[in-house]
Amino acid sequence: MKKLKQDIISGYKISKNEALKLYDKNLDELLKIADEIREIFVGDTVDLCSIINGKSGKCSENCKYCAQSVYFDTGISEYGLVDYETILDSVLENQNEGVNRFSIVTSGRGLNGEEFVRVLDYYKKLNKDTFINLCASHGIIDKKALEALRESGVRRYHHNVETSKNYYGDICSTHTYEERIKTIECAKEVGLEICSGGIIGMGETREDRVDMAIELRELGVVSIPINVLMPIKGTPLENVDSLTEEEILKTIAIFRLVNPKAQIRLAAGRNYLKRFGERAFRGGANATITGNLLTTCGNKIKDDKKLIKDLGLNLK
Repeated sequence: MKKLKQDIISGYKISKNEALKLYDKNLDELLKIADEIREIFVGDTVDLCSIINGKSGKCSENCKYCAQSVYFDTGISEYGLVDYETILDSVLENQNEGVNRFSIVTSGRGLNGEEFVRVLDYYKKLNKDTFINLCASHGIIDKKALEALRESGVRRYHHNVETSKNYYGDICSTHTYEERIKTIECAKEVGLEICSGGIIGMGETREDRVDMAIELRELGVVSIPINVLMPIKGTPLENVDSLTEEEILKTIAIFRLVNPKAQIRLAAGRNYLKRFGERAFRGGANATITGNLLTTCGNKIKDDKKLIKDLGLNLK
């Protein structure tokens, strides 16, 4: 482990087999190494981001984990793109609480038409009315649309790969893994930073998780959100067994060792971890989704700020 740590510090990219073997290591030892790598490459600063569900439900895709798909009866609230005032109120609340990054997230295969034109205007206005860093999450869209987002003031595009290429067909059949990769590549080509991660605990293998971590490394992703599946009644994954805390923590640490320079971001399912991820922040994570209105993150902004301070870390 000590040699592997020194190799990573020297620029070595760990292999798939090496990453898989890390699952068999002692948890405390693995978290310690991941924490040291985190400190060396990205320091003691934690990045807070928040999101708003800008458009909900009626998604044409059949991703098995998702409450917003038209294929599943989950009882979710459905609505079109919300008005600018609602977005602005949410941004200002998060900005005033110390969150430094914000994203509008919309349901559907990809935002287009009149709603896409409206959201471009939202981003332009937000750049004038706020000083928060703007991200966007609008599904599978083309290079022209991504360029328009960048020109409107968006700096980072969020588009998860969700899982490994090998397992993706078991999770969704209405679009391909390659379509997701193409969107990410186009976003990079127009000058946007990439936020992309996935969901663990969907029935995938450890090998699938490592494959995803390596794919994200090869894509040059700067922010990697790690979601833990929260089974939703009405979806095909509603009865999937939850991962143990040890399995979650080991996965986070391994993602850090595979992607030493990235922001490893805690996302949905933090409530599966004691104290909402205390050990994760000392085991490789250096970012989190937070927010007073987000139930899947499990923690309020003020609570996250206190947790980070108590751990001796700093807020970005």
